[in-house]
Amino acid sequence: MTSRNRQLFEQSQKVIPGGVNSPVRAFKSVGGNPVFFQRGQGAHVWDVDGKSYIDYVGSWGPLILGHAHPEVIKTVQKTSENGLTFGAPTEAELEIAELICKLIPSIEQVRLVSSGTEAGMSAIRLARGFTGRNKIIKFEGCYHGHDDSLLVKAGSGALTFGNPSSAGVPQETAGHTIVLDYNDVNGVEATFKQYGSEIAAVIVEPVAGNMNLIAPKTDFLKTLRTLCTHHGSVLIFDEVMTGFRVGLDCAQGLYQVQPDLTTLGKVIGGGMPMAAFGGRRDIMQCLAPVGAVYQAGTLSGNPVAVAAGLTTLRLIQETGFYDNLANTTRQLTEGLTASAKKHGVNFCAQSIGGMFGLYFSKNIPASFSEVMGCDKDAFNRFFHAMLDRGIYFAPSAFEAGFVSSTHGSTEINTTLAAAENIFATL
Repeated sequence: MTSRNRQLFEQSQKVIPGGVNSPVRAFKSVGGNPVFFQRGQGAHVWDVDGKSYIDYVGSWGPLILGHAHPEVIKTVQKTSENGLTFGAPTEAELEIAELICKLIPSIEQVRLVSSGTEAGMSAIRLARGFTGRNKIIKFEGCYHGHDDSLLVKAGSGALTFGNPSSAGVPQETAGHTIVLDYNDVNGVEATFKQYGSEIAAVIVEPVAGNMNLIAPKTDFLKTLRTLCTHHGSVLIFDEVMTGFRVGLDCAQGLYQVQPDLTTLGKVIGGGMPMAAFGGRRDIMQCLAPVGAVYQAGTLSGNPVAVAAGLTTLRLIQETGFYDNLANTTRQLTEGLTASAKKHGVNFCAQSIGGMFGLYFSKNIPASFSEVMGCDKDAFNRFFHAMLDRGIYFAPSAFEAGFVSSTHGSTEINTTLAAAENIFATL
C-alpha cells in the first residue's frame, strides 16, 4: 500500500474505531490497509496517491450510473443552491413517491427514510404493529441493517430461535427472531407449521447480496408468498440492494413474486443517503400520523438526496439500459470463469442484472453454508493481486459486486487480462 493511504489509516485509527466508519472498509477480511479514495469518474476511482482503479464496488451498489454522472451532479448542485434541508414537505418528495409507486406495483404507499437500516427496522416494526405479533423469520447470511432484531445468527437447529450476533443485542430481543437457511423450503414450511399464528413477518433478500451473490431457487420465494398469505404474516422483500439494480421492476418483478412490504435504498438515492419502505396501503396506513406505529426522521426526504434519486430513476428508464447493463456484467463473469477454467482454478461466477458474485469453488453456492465452503484464502490472494493491477473488487469473499452503465469493453477487457495473469499463478 502506498504511503499516503497507510498514513491516513494510521491516523484514522486514533480517532475512529478501527479507522473506518463501516466495518468492511477496514480490509480486515482480506488483510492489509484500506484504500482512501479521493475522486471518481464513470467506472474509475483514484486514491489519495493518484493511483487509478476500475471500480466494481460502486459505493456498494448505488452508483448504477457510475461515479459523478454529469446530470446527477448538476441536479445536486442546482438543488443545494436553494437549501440543504427544510424538515418540511417538498414537491419533489411527492414526485419521487409517485414514481416509486408507478414503477413497483406492490407499493401503493411509500415513506422515505435516510438509510437501509432505517427502512428495515421500520418495516419490521410496521409488520408487528399491523399483525399484533412479535416473531419474525430471517435467513442466515442475509443482512437487513443493524437493528437489534436483525443482528441475529442461527441457533443450533433449524427450528431454534436465533442468538445475538453482536454485543449489545439483548437475548430477549433476539429470542423473537427465527433464523433459517436461505433457499430451504422445508425449513420454512416446518417453522410455519409450528409457529405460524405467531409470525409477524418474513424478511428476505429476494436475491441475497450480503453473503456474496446467492440466487433464489425456483420455488423459494413463491413458497414464502404462499405461507405468509395463508398464515396472515407480512412478507417483506429487502430490495435495498436489488431495487432497480437487477431490473427496472426490481427482483420482485424478475421473479414474479409480490411482497406486502418492500425496503429500498442505494440506487434510489443516486449516491446520496436515502432509502424507503412501502407496500400495501392497509399496512402503510398503520404508520403515524394516521396510525399507531411511530416512525420519524429529521432528514427523511432530504431535498438534495431526492433530487439525485429522481434524476437517477429517470435515466435508468431509458430504452435498453438494463439489457446493456446485464450484458456487460455477464461478459465479466463469463470471461473470468473461462479464464479460471483454462488454468484449472476452482472458480465460478454468476450475474443477475448489474450484480455479480465471484466464488473460489467448483459450484455456484445456493446457501450460507455453501458460501462458507468457498476458498477464502484464494479469494484474498486474488483480491490483492487485482488491486495491485488497478482493479477494485469488494474487500471480502462474502460481498456481491456491481457494474455500472459506464463500464464498457475497455474496462472489462482490462479486468479480464489482469485476471488471466493471476489465474495462471494461483
